[in-house]
Amino acid sequence: MSDTPSTIRLYGMVNYSIVDGPGYRFSVFTQGCPHHCEGCHNPESHDPAGGTVYTLDEVEKRFSGNPLLSGITLSGGEPFMQPAACAELARRAHEKGLNVWTFTGSTLEAHQQSDDPAVHALLNETDVLVDGPFILAQRSLELLYCGSKNQRIIDMNKTRQQGEIVLWEAPEW
Repeated sequence: MSDTPSTIRLYGMVNYSIVDGPGYRFSVFTQGCPHHCEGCHNPESHDPAGGTVYTLDEVEKRFSGNPLLSGITLSGGEPFMQPAACAELARRAHEKGLNVWTFTGSTLEAHQQSDDPAVHALLNETDVLVDGPFILAQRSLELLYCGSKNQRIIDMNKTRQQGEIVLWEAPEW
């Protein structure tokens, strides 16, 4: 489609992450975040004019052809500040059989009320959504794949199927 972006502004990328979802993941840290959570893990990612601009093809090349990856994770910053570019990366990951986790400082309900079709495209391309702001007072190192107790790990595929929020359940290892 002609309105599909060709670039994305990133804070960084990690080729092999085991903390941003299950299995080996390619993590994409978007640049720009309006939340400014106290105790943020990536405060350098807040400035929307910071970071580095990459083509989506460059990013895709980094996660393509790696048989060890189980998925990609879109984090930040705030991926929903660049929803069209993130949705396109997620679509490309799905084409390669990878699952997509997206972290957001907003709630699913807030995103669902957006008038931006790109926000809905990103939600539709997300398999698991970790939502809610990081709250330092609720921080816990015992949580799996999120930083504070208010955050939810939502199984978006089951949520879409059932029409209500279904939390993701970790597989038994």
